[in-house]
Amino acid sequence: MHFDYTTVGHVTIDVLEDGSTQPGGAAFYSALQAARQGLSAQIVTRGNEREIEELLGLYRDELELRIQPARQTTTLQTSGHGESRSQRVLAWAGAIAEDLDFDTSILHLAPVARETPTRWRGGAGFLGLTPQGLAREWSGPRERVSGCTPARSAVLVAERCDALVLSEHEQGFCRRLVQRASDAGAIVAITAGERPNTILLPDGRSLELTVAAIQAPVDDLGAGDVFAAAFFIALADGRSAVEAAGLGNAAAAQRIVGRGAGSVGGQNDKYILHRPRRLSN
Repeated sequence: MHFDYTTVGHVTIDVLEDGSTQPGGAAFYSALQAARQGLSAQIVTRGNEREIEELLGLYRDELELRIQPARQTTTLQTSGHGESRSQRVLAWAGAIAEDLDFDTSILHLAPVARETPTRWRGGAGFLGLTPQGLAREWSGPRERVSGCTPARSAVLVAERCDALVLSEHEQGFCRRLVQRASDAGAIVAITAGERPNTILLPDGRSLELTVAAIQAPVDDLGAGDVFAAAFFIALADGRSAVEAAGLGNAAAAQRIVGRGAGSVGGQNDKYILHRPRRLSN
């Protein structure tokens, strides 16, 4: 079956500061953003099948799941917000298998914990990468996540991408990866919370795009992920990098004014996002 948008990465159980849990992971938030822009969206993930099915029960009408079975589901304990956020890995589902088959217009590699494959089969018209999970390491169960330099295999994947999205903090660990991707022709968006986005273009130019102030932010988990989805979708639809980043900021703003995945916006929300023309069925 062909999909408009496919994400590859762990759907996670996010444990919040008050002990409550909710679904998380870049693969989940990004795929949900795509679905709410009217695209057919698939998540390729690994974990405990029953747990993931239950975790995403509210969203199953919007998303197609392809789960590689594992004993446990990746579980992240999160504290703090924005740049002060820290996480601990309580459980890890393991690496997603190599050589998967894909039939998708957009393939988004969305690791959170060094899990995505480095090779695959099938067609993808556009390849996007959010390398946050490639720049993370932890020493064992329940240990705090820290930043690290991505492996050489990750750099080779980045060289094949059409676009990357990462945060200003992640950029510090991913300079070589970003440089190699940019040299190979990728468009790179670097987010910085309330500060301007930086857009690196393949011709060497660097652009800054102001981010509109949000009057009453609620929480920002997944904001970068929905930015990435809207950005990739717009680029694949032929929009300019500046237009794409503007739509990414609109998606992030809609996410931040509510709580959790329920606030991921679409075509009928305050920050309006349109269904792309070229990916329409």
